[in-house]
Amino acid sequence: MTKVVIVGAGFGGLSAMNALAENLDIEITVIDKHNFATFQPLLYQVATAGLNPGDVAFPIRTLLRRQKRVNFRQGLICEINENENTISLLDGEKVPYDYLILAMGATTNYFGVPGAADYSQAIYTLDEALAVRNKVFSMFEWAASHGVKDFNLTTVVVGGGATGVEMAGALAELKLRALQTDYPALDPAAARVVLLEAQDRLLTAFSPELSKYASAELKSRGVEVRLNTAVKAVSPNGAELADGEKIEANLVIWSAGVGISKEISALGLPQLRNGRIEVGEDTRVKGSHNIFCIGDLAGTSDSDGTLIPQLAQPAIQTGAHAAKMVVALTKGRPTSAFVYRDKGTMATIGRNAAVAELSGGLKLTGNLAWIAWLALHLMTLLGVRNRLSVLLNWSWHYISWGRGPRVILGG
Repeated sequence: MTKVVIVGAGFGGLSAMNALAENLDIEITVIDKHNFATFQPLLYQVATAGLNPGDVAFPIRTLLRRQKRVNFRQGLICEINENENTISLLDGEKVPYDYLILAMGATTNYFGVPGAADYSQAIYTLDEALAVRNKVFSMFEWAASHGVKDFNLTTVVVGGGATGVEMAGALAELKLRALQTDYPALDPAAARVVLLEAQDRLLTAFSPELSKYASAELKSRGVEVRLNTAVKAVSPNGAELADGEKIEANLVIWSAGVGISKEISALGLPQLRNGRIEVGEDTRVKGSHNIFCIGDLAGTSDSDGTLIPQLAQPAIQTGAHAAKMVVALTKGRPTSAFVYRDKGTMATIGRNAAVAELSGGLKLTGNLAWIAWLALHLMTLLGVRNRLSVLLNWSWHYISWGRGPRVILGG
């Protein structure tokens, strides 16, 4: 029986697993450093207390209950031995494979900005989202006890892509509602949210008109949007800009981009200049005959030679394609080139406001785009319980115009 090892249980890894699970002559081992799959597009809502952590996390073993030839192993890859066809995990175990699919995803990219990794908060993992939430409510509690002083209620969000826009919009709504209901002694105007973007518009993956709409909506909700503003350094007291200006802040959230971790770089696979793993047209790693790389980790190109975006849909599509190529190779058939089908992209700004740019050039804004965004994310969530929980939370928040759970977790 052919052994296929999939490293990473994100969008791409699970897509590959589902596509391979139907083959009776393939045994699959899924390896991930967590025992749950995270729905990353909604992490910003965990960070702003819109959702519970369990709403965006789903146990991997629950997914495998009906998969007879799929096994799960929690672990972290640290070495690939192509001569032996094995991978080594950090705990010392070696796992053999006939075909290997790498789907570990990317991580936060700090672009070498001094202090960014040490003094800013990312929201790329569930732990990071919870850390942001704890920090935000700790700021509110401190101000409620000691008063608003200097910059202790100021938050800077670095990066005007979808994550940065969604985070800034959610923080703006949170400060308004939380300070009015739970912290009535605090002035909502004191809780500044500053969004910094190095380019001349937000949401550069969208059309200029949608960027303009997003910027106007954020400003109407109290977000200070600053374009053409690059961050030179981050310190415990805020962010220093390229022009020398310093924005004092109690919290800096980094959402400026994604990159490849040092652990993945240490595997010795060929990489492009941006760090992504170099792959061929069929999603196999350059120079390898049985190692595939998919999703955010892979430098997969579109038909015109441009790299496809590091989003959920490309990960799902490359995962399914890699699975088909594995099946083709096991049957002695040739592989084929991956073709990316752009289904569009969406970003929410806040209550009743979102932008969507769909395939065919259709553009949506406002309430219609917001409803479409809600529906898409509900449909793609893992697990019926998670879908019902998120739907209930969203419905309650919309009706009551409230937020929760506003608790500080941990020690």
